[in-house]
Amino acid sequence: MSLRPEELIAAASAARKRAYAPYSLFPVGAALLTATGKVYTGCNIENASYGLTVCAERVAVFQAVAAGEREFLALAVVGGKDAPSFPCGACRQVLAEFASELEIFIGRPGGPWIRRTLKELLPDTFIMK
Repeated sequence: MSLRPEELIAAASAARKRAYAPYSLFPVGAALLTATGKVYTGCNIENASYGLTVCAERVAVFQAVAAGEREFLALAVVGGKDAPSFPCGACRQVLAEFASELEIFIGRPGGPWIRRTLKELLPDTFIMK
């Protein structure tokens, strides 16, 4: 990884400030590092019809894919103030479509961060390949 985890976490923290979370009041930001060295960010975007809400991690992935990226190296997620915010199951599955060896850094604003791999968070991945 050419980018330090702290830099990726800073990008996720900045994205968190753009979250639209009027219902949960729980803003989340994500930053995704691709094999080309580009970083794509995302924030959670809520909807009154809560099932239509999109997580920050998927917003970052979708932005990267829309830009032509297919290989991801690392993801940082910054969420709640009191505890780390791990990616949900849907986000883990979307990430697995592109990167089985992904490093994930989970932090909170101004707090420490935790390193995990996608394999640790999603050991039995569903893949149709």
